Amino acid sequence: MSREAVSRCCQLKDDIAQHRDPGGRNGVSTFAQSGSKVSAVDNQPARIFIVEDDPVMLRMVGDYLEQHNMHAVFASGRQEMVRNFAVSDPDLLVLDLRLGHEDGLDLLREIRSRSDVPIIIITGDRRDEIDRVVGLELGADDYVTKPFSLRELLARIRAVLRRREVGRAESRLDPERGRWKFGGWQLDRRTRRLTDPNGIEVVLTKGEYALLTAFLDAPQRPLSREHLLQATRVHEDIFDRSIEILRLRRKLETDPSTPSMIRTERGIGYVFALPVQPF
Repeated sequence: MSREAVSRCCQLKDDIAQHRDPGGRNGVSTFAQSGSKVSAVDNQPARIFIVEDDPVMLRMVGDYLEQHNMHAVFASGRQEMVRNFAVSDPDLLVLDLRLGHEDGLDLLREIRSRSDVPIIIITGDRRDEIDRVVGLELGADDYVTKPFSLRELLARIRAVLRRREVGRAESRLDPERGRWKFGGWQLDRRTRRLTDPNGIEVVLTKGEYALLTAFLDAPQRPLSREHLLQATRVHEDIFDRSIEILRLRRKLETDPSTPSMIRTERGIGYVFALPVQPF
């Protein structure tokens, strides 16, 4: 085993020792005993796919999640992951982007092309920003960087699952809400499908979609940069919303250099100038 792997394993062992609830039965935490983390579908423990080629890391992460009332399913690469998907879809997928001979970003792109399962990516050194940026652009919901604590990973898994449940609950409570028309364009929130006035689909990144829905929720109202940051909050330490707005303008505007939809309000922020009609 490499020195780096040994170091990671030692940290993971320390995390397990520090965060396991000694008062819990069979090492299961008080949180797990309360049943507060279950699958949205059938009230069973959340099914978490872990794609990781380091067997020691794979087992330690899996054991920790099992101790916290989550069912871990292991895969060391693409083939095992595909077999797992063939059996049943997970509630969430944890994907290491560094999988030896396989490209984790290609795998992420493949998953996202056919599934909207929540994905947390594991990336390398904290100073290496590019993997995180590209991973989030390709549709990952969150990330952790090595070396990471098991407690942090668990917290991020719970947060992503909570956000997904909130979205599903809102959809059930208000099934009619979710589609908008504006200037001949249409956006279906339930499928995340944007079509232009000619009916041609326009693909949006996660950041672009979040920004567009924030604008459509408050049309013809000036929105501050702080408001947009909160409304589209994913990773404010990485994303520059002005860059995302430029990209969105290129996809929506006839002439992005003189925008008519997303206008800049100097000293305030931005305003979505067109009227929006929910339907």
